[in-house]
Amino acid sequence: MSPSAPTTPPPPKPSPGHIDDRLGDALRHLAARFANRPTPLGEVLDTLGPRASALLVVICALPFSTPISIPGLSTPFGLVILLLAARYLAGLPPWLPGRLRRVELPPAFLGKLLAASARLVSWLEHRLRPGRLATLVDREWKLRLHTTVVILAALLLMLPLPPLPPLTNTLPALVAVVMTLAALKRDGAGVLAGYGLFIFTIGYFVFWGAIVIETFRRFGGKVLELLPSLG
Repeated sequence: MSPSAPTTPPPPKPSPGHIDDRLGDALRHLAARFANRPTPLGEVLDTLGPRASALLVVICALPFSTPISIPGLSTPFGLVILLLAARYLAGLPPWLPGRLRRVELPPAFLGKLLAASARLVSWLEHRLRPGRLATLVDREWKLRLHTTVVILAALLLMLPLPPLPPLTNTLPALVAVVMTLAALKRDGAGVLAGYGLFIFTIGYFVFWGAIVIETFRRFGGKVLELLPSLG
């Protein structure tokens, strides 16, 4: 009787921290893990593994990647993005202060956020191509240099701006997502797209800033002239 052929063990189930996972799959696993309980932000960070900075930047930027404004969240989430990006730029491991680590995300909010993050990340992953324009992403110092754009986008996201003009949260959030994923995937063309989107974002802010200044110049003086008579 011939010996039976050895069976091939099934591949291990991917985990959020496995470096070869697709990022979208990692986020789906997280969504299932944190679906039924409030989750401190620090626990999410600790679970993300070697790509913690990149994935948490995407998670925190995603709520603002649509034209719908989410009041009250852009400043703390922008601060998380800023801290993570700044530490990566300095060559330090991911870290958040205790106050931010203790912030709890409701299970319904976190589940929907992670599921939406997974869809967006998966869509981008299918369009990013590792190795394109490799000279832009072939050194660690270059990747850290690109992170400065994420830091500047986080500062724009943290500005306490009113809902109008539109897209003042959306554009910086998209810059953070595109630049982070392109650098993580070593796609130089994606990095260039992130720079292009950032330049457009700066132009957009300058455009609306000029309109606000001109409006105040034209009508602010007249209002100040009328105040004594109203008194």
